[in-house]
Amino acid sequence: MPTSADRIRAVTLSSVTLPLPTPISDAKVFTGRQRPMTEVAMLFAEIRTEAGLEGIGFGYAKRAGGPAQFAHAREVAPDLIGEDPNDIGRLWTKLVWAGASVGRSGAATQALAAFDIALWDLKAKRANLPLAKLLGAHRDSVRCYNTSGGFLHESVGQLKDNATRTLDSGVGGIKIKVGLPDRSEDLRRVAAVREHLGDGVPLMVDANQQWDRPTALRVGRALEEFDLVWIEEPLDAHDVEGHAELARSLTTAVASGEMLTSVAEHYELIRAGAVDVLQPDAPRVGGITQFLKLATLADHHHLQLAPHFAMEVHVHLAAAYPREPWVEHFDWLHPLFTERLEIRDGRMHLSDRPGLGITLSEQTRAWTVETATVDAPR
Repeated sequence: MPTSADRIRAVTLSSVTLPLPTPISDAKVFTGRQRPMTEVAMLFAEIRTEAGLEGIGFGYAKRAGGPAQFAHAREVAPDLIGEDPNDIGRLWTKLVWAGASVGRSGAATQALAAFDIALWDLKAKRANLPLAKLLGAHRDSVRCYNTSGGFLHESVGQLKDNATRTLDSGVGGIKIKVGLPDRSEDLRRVAAVREHLGDGVPLMVDANQQWDRPTALRVGRALEEFDLVWIEEPLDAHDVEGHAELARSLTTAVASGEMLTSVAEHYELIRAGAVDVLQPDAPRVGGITQFLKLATLADHHHLQLAPHFAMEVHVHLAAAYPREPWVEHFDWLHPLFTERLEIRDGRMHLSDRPGLGITLSEQTRAWTVETATVDAPR
């Protein structure tokens, strides 16, 4: 029996298809492993309590998996009804065990992320605090870099124009994609962007797991001259040993973690000294509850933190990390929310709005393809 005066009254799930303005291609497209991305499947959870409070959370899937996440979330949502919304850790465990037959990672726990994030949003709203302040912020703003203007389907000229426009908007760093079959073309593109930016602007590259070990070492050494902040996903995300060898061999920092979907998988990278920069994704690891475990492990091992995607959530989590982090700026999710994050002087700033500080836009409602609501009996 819940000990607080409030209980969860209803949960509403929404499956939303977010169209992208143009098809997106990274190295996985050029190696033939994936098709260009044209949309993102979003899963939203709105949790309402008997006292009239509401929390909003979300997860997502790219290219495939959205319907599976929605179906799993709909199955386990009834287990939240009547529960104390403050008991977030206990509820995460309850939901994991409700779907334990399909595992504790992947689509199953990604579906739980929407609930978990909504519960944290609700708790911060109850306290009338931004989520970062509830968690214990170390700063009111975080360094940010942009990725959405650096994909491989764009020409070098477009990369330069995008970078200029991005920096003028207040973003502090630029990341571009690499991993083309022609390694010399990768180097040409990086050289052109570095020359365009000058020496003082942070620049990162991302191979999206498409190099083998010899290629990663060879290209990684060739990239040293460009003073990169990091080389991201140079190898398969589960190649812990290969990442560890590469991290020991290169001066440039090695970053990875975005494709992993559990604390256990990230711990293997950390334990082996396989990354200098950990890049967990709260929606992919099952929400904020799991992300906080990873942040503690990362800090204990003196790692940099650069959460992947979902900046609306990650700006809060990064602000609560003891070491100066990076947050990835993507404008793809802008149409989904009424509010905008403030970005200036190379940093993403926390708002004073309680919780995550976001509300769903009318456009989100228009893009909704399926909903499900679970209510307490009256």
